[in-house]
Amino acid sequence: MLDAALEVLVEDGVAGITHRKVAARADVPLGSVTYHFSSLSELCTQAFARYVEQRTVEYEALFTEVTSREDLIDALVTVVRGGPSRHHSAVLGFELHLAALRDPALRALTQRWTSSSRAVLARFTGPEAAARLDALLEGMIMHTLLSTDQEPPEVTRAALVQTLGPAAGPSK
Repeated sequence: MLDAALEVLVEDGVAGITHRKVAARADVPLGSVTYHFSSLSELCTQAFARYVEQRTVEYEALFTEVTSREDLIDALVTVVRGGPSRHHSAVLGFELHLAALRDPALRALTQRWTSSSRAVLARFTGPEAAARLDALLEGMIMHTLLSTDQEPPEVTRAALVQTLGPAAGPSK
């Protein structure tokens, strides 16, 4: 049911989710959904918690093979410009962030996600740069989602390189 709820959230957003839509998507009786989730708030919170858990694992996996600055930049470009599954995940992320503006339980989830993603980035950049990079990534992802005219990957790459700063030179 939680996966069905996430699908409804992608399609209709927090404002459009209903027990009935989730039941139809999960192919279960409406009573099953209302039995397990007495309110839409509870349903959304649990669905978004599932999303944060899944996304945390996926995000960490994107960086497991990063061994160089170039690998890092490639991984970051993928975060911003990823394909259909990335679009799906990004929509859920922004739905969560918007809903968290008014719901403290969801705000705790956004904090968990932010801390986790910044910890991954900090392994490569340090904590301050990770915070700046995280903010840039969120903005770039939103622009990518909303743009009707996608910028070339080189522009994305250049913005990331500029934010990361100069590459470390050889030691003397």
